[in-house]
Amino acid sequence: MARRNRDRRERRPQRPKTVLHAHGEAGRAGSFRCAGCRLEVPATAPGTSHRNHCPHCLTSLHVDLRVPGDRAADCRGPMSAVSMASRADGEWMLVHRCARCGELSVNRIAGDDNARALVRLAVRPLAGAPSGFASVARDALVRL
Repeated sequence: MARRNRDRRERRPQRPKTVLHAHGEAGRAGSFRCAGCRLEVPATAPGTSHRNHCPHCLTSLHVDLRVPGDRAADCRGPMSAVSMASRADGEWMLVHRCARCGELSVNRIAGDDNARALVRLAVRPLAGAPSGFASVARDALVRL
């Protein structure tokens, strides 16, 4: 049986929406959702002017083309941290590889990055080293 509301002349006003459904950094008060761990990440980062990776799992998105912060890349694929490098001035950088197009990019490490994830990434080359060298390196890291 159909519902009849013939005697009801005025409709109740619609409630205001409290949830914003915006994409990227424009929504959720300057934050974005990580493509890797799906945690909410603030858009501001200590030590850098452009947040470009998750501080928890170090995953990034392929959004910058040539200049950090330009957001001109069309790929938008997830980029996983594959290695670390250091600049001549001693600053540490993350090397990311895009899972969609395979392009490599280098990003500055932010001040709030997970130290355990950074160390895990830094010692990854030691996993394939001969057993004697790996044990010496492991002992040195334990002392730190």
